Amino acid sequence: MSATPTVLFVCVHNAGRSQMAAGWLQHLAGERVEVLSAGSAPKDEINPVAVEAMAEAGIDISANTPKVLTVDAVRESDVVITMGCGDACPIFPGKRYEDWQLDDPAGQGIEAVRPIRDEIKARVEALLAEIAPATQSA
Repeated sequence: MSATPTVLFVCVHNAGRSQMAAGWLQHLAGERVEVLSAGSAPKDEINPVAVEAMAEAGIDISANTPKVLTVDAVRESDVVITMGCGDACPIFPGKRYEDWQLDDPAGQGIEAVRPIRDEIKARVEALLAEIAPATQSA
């Protein structure tokens, strides 16, 4: 893994789960990790309920836009986290792949999206502790 690992979050629409995960990782990791997100069939805009749920946690993802998944994005990444994109994600040897089984926030109200947001945060924290642990200051 490179000195600054690159993590790619992938879901179908790049409008909910992958955007929330990218928001959490950028917020928690700062400069320690490069964060990418994409979708196999991206929507035109991010799910407004996902934006609202993240805003409640103090993270603004409102300016993000869904992006199409490219082979280059996967090739450039050290860790690829998929969230229900099935076989649409290309596989390259030597990459770390994880598939996070998470409910899709699409069409859900804020009450249903909050637990998804919180589960994503817990998974991102665990991933971050493995790939780029915070340095201990003396």
